Amino acid sequence: MRKTIYCLLSLTAMLSACVDYEDATKPLQQTTVRLVKPELFTDNSNLGNRTITLKADNKTLTAQTDANGVASISELTPDVYTISTAWSITSSEYSAITGGKGQALSSAHDLTVSGSLAKQEIFAEQTVDIQLSVSEDQDIVISKIYYATSKDENNKIYRAGQYLELFNQSDDSVDVAGLYIGLVEAEGIQAYTLENLHEQYADSVVLLKQIFRIPKDTICKMAPGGTLLIVNSAIDHTKNNAPMEHDLTGADFEAKDTSKNPLTNNPEVPALDLIYSYYSTISNMNLLTNGLCGVVLFQTDEDVTSWEKTYKYPNTATSGTQWVLLPKRYILDGVECLSNRADTGPDISKKRLYPEIDASCTHIVATTGYTGEVVYRKTSDKKSAGGHKLLVDTNNSANDFNVSKTISPREYDEVEE
Repeated sequence: MRKTIYCLLSLTAMLSACVDYEDATKPLQQTTVRLVKPELFTDNSNLGNRTITLKADNKTLTAQTDANGVASISELTPDVYTISTAWSITSSEYSAITGGKGQALSSAHDLTVSGSLAKQEIFAEQTVDIQLSVSEDQDIVISKIYYATSKDENNKIYRAGQYLELFNQSDDSVDVAGLYIGLVEAEGIQAYTLENLHEQYADSVVLLKQIFRIPKDTICKMAPGGTLLIVNSAIDHTKNNAPMEHDLTGADFEAKDTSKNPLTNNPEVPALDLIYSYYSTISNMNLLTNGLCGVVLFQTDEDVTSWEKTYKYPNTATSGTQWVLLPKRYILDGVECLSNRADTGPDISKKRLYPEIDASCTHIVATTGYTGEVVYRKTSDKKSAGGHKLLVDTNNSANDFNVSKTISPREYDEVEE
């Protein structure tokens, strides 16, 4: 969920026995999870005593790795698991682990070593490899996405209260003027799958349906531990018979709606710059109520309006919807929200963001939205050097985010002391 230093290699599971679906409830005698070191790590010395988490439905298991980065798990129930691990290292530790070969980093930033496998079938004794990647922690992260909307007191769908929130993890004020916010392609049938992107663009781009920018012609500083609230309609939505909505009059920026039947705009709230929208009639943030709401932050001095655009794969159309090709190297943070299914959970096969941007995804509990649910980052048990709270950022939204119907803008869970 942040700028990654190394490309994530293919994730492989090496089976040591044939899959037997006829006895899918008998506990397996032993399953092995093996961490594969990042390319520039000189040895496995940093892989020992790491926690590996396995999740399936409503159960969560953990295991610790040995000195070689291998965890052996006994009596594991056959199932489909999401497997992940993550830990922090300092810039100096990173330099030592790589023998000084890693690219220069800001000494003020820690790094996260992480890896994840989604929807991993484990129905036989086997060894599962998790390829690790290393990413530099970012000052500004996407901290909250409210896309679900709600229903008003007359049971009518109320969409006007959608918003995004950013959070400053650092101990310094950060000027975010000119920072770009991209909404990822979200067609029901993907315009490009990850496989298509690999084939056509060698995993180098992300498709965006909309691009917004915090105005660059004025200073916009976020205080340490501060938030930036970006909304579609900066009004008090609780006054519109929508009890699950919020008062957004204190928003920092508003994506102004210029359609024929616009949402109510607040002239007192500065406009978010609209750089590109895939439909000429949509000028505010096109967040889908049931999911498929990938959001990225990126920064560049290039002329974004000149970037290449593409039609749906295999890009043979001459008219219709086009998406902007965002070079992956400019992405600072990314969060993937997918639709939830009552029987199987989120469909990871619909991912648009590469695992090195977001190793998994987050989602609301509802399958259709309209429930007032917001996805938001958990509060870490760590504090910044300056003493303010930090939000969890392990490069895996499945680990980093919670869901709430009651949390308000600019609020986050606090860890009990």
